[in-house]
Amino acid sequence: MNLYLIGMMGAGKTTIGRLLAQQLDYQFFDTDTIIEQATGQSISQIFAESGEEAFRQLETKVLAELSPYTGLAIATGGGIVLKPENWGYLRHGVVVWLEVPLDQLCQRLQNDRSRPLLDYPETLENRLNTLLTQRQHLYTQADVKIAVQADESPTALSDRVMEAIAQACHQKVAATEELDRLNRETPYQIQNN
Repeated sequence: MNLYLIGMMGAGKTTIGRLLAQQLDYQFFDTDTIIEQATGQSISQIFAESGEEAFRQLETKVLAELSPYTGLAIATGGGIVLKPENWGYLRHGVVVWLEVPLDQLCQRLQNDRSRPLLDYPETLENRLNTLLTQRQHLYTQADVKIAVQADESPTALSDRVMEAIAQACHQKVAATEELDRLNRETPYQIQNN
């Protein structure tokens, strides 16, 4: 089964995705890197020359090409959750949301000039808050939510992700078994009107 890491830019999806891939003996992919390699352009260039919608279409194409495979850890772009069709691909695996508090995101991204969605006249904090407000309800659809702690090392965080994934899988198995039990005990009845 694939792992899809979602969350805001600066959440650590690439770093944690690589560590998870090593732990699981999975292949690692970063959707932004694939797009840059395929187009020969940086994400900033794509945004500047073709616009955000063209970039989002490329994201969907990359996701469509990766999702049939298994044994992948995939770090996605922060806005991949915006297109409903992407959820059809994300649901082919376990979706992990790395939730990072706004103040930590600001600290991590304060000197980053490579992200086109941060190239706005408003303050970094206001811009990130706007993006988070637009996306948070979508991030909550993840199978696993990990609240990232400020002083947590990437290794400790990836260990917590592994534990949370195992727990989520056990809960899903238990829920499926309970549903099967209920279905056996309560026979289906057709009612005549």
